[in-house]
Amino acid sequence: MDYELDVDPALAAAVLELEGHHARAGWDQPARLYALVDTAQLVEQEPTLAAQLGLDQPIERGSLTPIEQEELPDGQQLEEVLPGIVWPEVVTGCAAVVERLVLPPAADGQVPEDPAAALEFAREHPDAEEVRIVAGVTRHGAAYCALRMRSHDEDAAVMGGPDLVPGLIELLRGTLEDAEDESMGGNDE
Repeated sequence: MDYELDVDPALAAAVLELEGHHARAGWDQPARLYALVDTAQLVEQEPTLAAQLGLDQPIERGSLTPIEQEELPDGQQLEEVLPGIVWPEVVTGCAAVVERLVLPPAADGQVPEDPAAALEFAREHPDAEEVRIVAGVTRHGAAYCALRMRSHDEDAAVMGGPDLVPGLIELLRGTLEDAEDESMGGNDE
């Protein structure tokens, strides 16, 4: 997998770790949300827990530890829940794992406006592709995504990069920006 020069290696490693974890769990899983915390800070604040998890080794310094959050409320899509989330300052970043049905660019302009009809259109489209997306962001502005297609369900076929899913990246960034704005006294810009 090629890494770009502007990619945060700790974030990329955390996203790829999550992708591998979910790949082992199989397909047709619900969306999941993770807080990303600085591993060194976790070791300092929770040394017993860090030791149990094997995170207290020097090699873990500079890495991010994903902490899985509660499942999403029944019937709600991740994209509906994210705008209401604000992470505390101890959270360095966050990541989301979602499975989606995507259509080829040739289908643009053919998708019905009605959400139910659009979903049916996507399910019936012969070139629709099921994908698992893992996207992560940090408070420092870094982003990284990993994408696995169900039709090419092998580790070597996982695509990675900082801007594969810009809409999801922006939603995740919004969960971190609100906490920063509040910590600065709620400045309105």
